[in-house]
Amino acid sequence: MDGQLEMDQVLAKESWTLDEVKRMSELLAQVNDPVGRFRELLFRAMASTPAPAGAAAVKFGMAKYMLCQFQEALALLGNGTDNKERRYYQALCQVQLHQYDKAIENFERAVEKGWDSRAVTLKIAESHILYGDLPAAGRSLERFAKSSQEDADWHYVSGLLAERQGNYKAALESYEAARKLRPGHPEASFRLAYFYDLHGDEEQALEFYRQCVMGSTGQFGLRPVYANALLNMAVLYEDEAEYDDAIRCLRRILAGNPGNRRAQLFLRDAQSSKTMVFDEDEAKRISRRNDLLGIPVTDFELSVRARNCLKKMNIRTLGDLLHVTEPELLSYKNFGETSLAEIKQMLSTKNLRLGQLREEGDSLHALAEPIPSPATPASPGVSEGVLSTPLSQIEFSVRARRAMQRLGVSTLGDLAAKSEAELLACRNFGQTSLNEVQQRLTDYGLTLRESQ
Repeated sequence: MDGQLEMDQVLAKESWTLDEVKRMSELLAQVNDPVGRFRELLFRAMASTPAPAGAAAVKFGMAKYMLCQFQEALALLGNGTDNKERRYYQALCQVQLHQYDKAIENFERAVEKGWDSRAVTLKIAESHILYGDLPAAGRSLERFAKSSQEDADWHYVSGLLAERQGNYKAALESYEAARKLRPGHPEASFRLAYFYDLHGDEEQALEFYRQCVMGSTGQFGLRPVYANALLNMAVLYEDEAEYDDAIRCLRRILAGNPGNRRAQLFLRDAQSSKTMVFDEDEAKRISRRNDLLGIPVTDFELSVRARNCLKKMNIRTLGDLLHVTEPELLSYKNFGETSLAEIKQMLSTKNLRLGQLREEGDSLHALAEPIPSPATPASPGVSEGVLSTPLSQIEFSVRARRAMQRLGVSTLGDLAAKSEAELLACRNFGQTSLNEVQQRLTDYGLTLRESQ
């Protein structure tokens, strides 16, 4: 039977079983422009059902999940029949939206209504890991340790736990075990790709991202469109000036979810990059400027009083000094005119002056990589535990994470001490990455430091 015709017939069914979801995933791998065709058929089917409820709402919600339209999927599922499919797919959507506590609750309800307990336990363990509750995840995995050596999904979740614990060797071994048991295991392939991406092996990362996008959906995720993998592939292609390949990845995401804001922004970036001209002399000048501003103040001869005051103010580099003014230094306890004169003399040897970055503002930031800035106090009501949360435990795009590595940012507190201008001045860090960082901080009740 023609793939498009069968896809239409499956979509026309009143409700979907798990086997029909798998069949739709298989058809999406066979049809020309499969995601666009699927979205078109779904739009047509929903147009004939203006206010879907019951089994139809569950079916359409599952279809929206497959296209990575998670908010819309949740809204539909909420109007559907309260069965195991509805609860399981609600939980899957909530995982993607970082609503892990709600996801765990719905996974548990799915078991009560008949979904396979073992499969759900692994999804709950994955949710615990993503939420940061590693001990709970470890207890869940331990329940099936002896009987799971041939279970690809168990190896994947074990790898994710090891990765979050910092045991990368064990994580890689577990991901490879999952892929050996189920070739192309999408989740394991994605984690491997992400690992190699962060460690600078772009060629290996691209290969694993491709396998993630093309791999078997199996039963763990049941989602054929891996938007995060495609986004990261697009970034790698763009960094290598392979703009057409980047554009193809982004258009594939938008074929399934035209409202994906990050894909829209990345697509505009990639399209505009095709006409950009790289100024090598300007890049060298920026590099020299960054080297100058990054010189530690400890490299200069200063009095003990001046050195101690700067240390307490968290001023560590020449660039930090360019963010503060004379009155701000003089207002600090035990910092007087003598120490001020020392520092002004030190800066003058490099043709710099206090407050220079503040005066020049964004125009200077556009010419230089960001410089570590004085730390800002914690927001009211934000605990030290939140501020000390490692960024390695939080999901960021590869582009955003690389920028933070260049900045030496390792915790939420470090990130909150940065301003928008400092982040945007970092190479390959644009408005899309800034929006992502702001959203992650908002999730923890934090904001970026205000530019001065």
